Amino acid sequence: MKRAGALLVAAFLGACGAAAPPDAQQTDLSLQTCGLDAGAIGQFVNVPAGQYRKGAYAVYPEEAPEMILHIAGFEMLAHEVTNAEFARFTEATGYLTTAERSAAAGGPGAGSAVFRMPAERAAPTDTWQLIPGATWRAPEGPGTDISARANHPVVHVSLADAEAYAAWAGARLPTEEEWEYAAAIGLPDPADPRTGAYDASGKPVANTWQGIFPVADQASDGVAGRAPAGCFAPNAIGLYDMIGNVWEWTATPYQTGEHTIKGGSYLCADNFCRRYRPAARQPQETDFSSSHIGFRIVRDVGPASSSAPE
Repeated sequence: MKRAGALLVAAFLGACGAAAPPDAQQTDLSLQTCGLDAGAIGQFVNVPAGQYRKGAYAVYPEEAPEMILHIAGFEMLAHEVTNAEFARFTEATGYLTTAERSAAAGGPGAGSAVFRMPAERAAPTDTWQLIPGATWRAPEGPGTDISARANHPVVHVSLADAEAYAAWAGARLPTEEEWEYAAAIGLPDPADPRTGAYDASGKPVANTWQGIFPVADQASDGVAGRAPAGCFAPNAIGLYDMIGNVWEWTATPYQTGEHTIKGGSYLCADNFCRRYRPAARQPQETDFSSSHIGFRIVRDVGPASSSAPE
């Protein structure tokens, strides 16, 4: 994996510190106390055909120009792909992720990017670390695991990893336009793009960062770090965590060597990265992975079953 990927993420969300193994797992206030029941995992939501205004209420230049687009109907996984679902894929196929292969190869630039919550930092600027051995199985690096996080979104996955899972599941990644359309028509208030993250009173309704990033996360949404899939109420069409929790890969190129990610993450705050809106978009190196990027899958409308592979 290229060192440039670490520099890109560092520029995006903070300074990149020296790689070192963590001394504790990431703090997640929720752990197993919220999220979807087993029967709801793997369910798809019908997204009806329609039109929307792409780039509506743009905040950053890359979100423009506005345009009306027509979108064919499709089915979208109701939640981000979970660790348990990804584990079934790797067990069935023997697949190794980009981060796992990078860790095995070693050398300069090996590893995956891990964000350090304020209490975990050796120094205030120690926000991002490129850690060899940080993978979807060990999200904070060697010595950590997902044993209590089966229903958390899988992270440390590259574009190729997400595409491989989607193909195995008989699905594909959504295009940027499909993703944005599903998020936009799901807003509680279509005239206010912030309502995917905060209600009219300012109460958080998605997993984002409350407080001054990256100094202090007040966690007034009830969660510090990633949350299990479905801890927050679904949007108006039944999709969970379209806004916040983890960024999501799309099938749409951004520019050479990069693809578009959507939705923001638990690191998006009012003072930084206001990308908890449907129109928000971010470039990400296709072979890079981190602790705040995951994905979900879509299927073309047809006779396929209503759930993901068991």
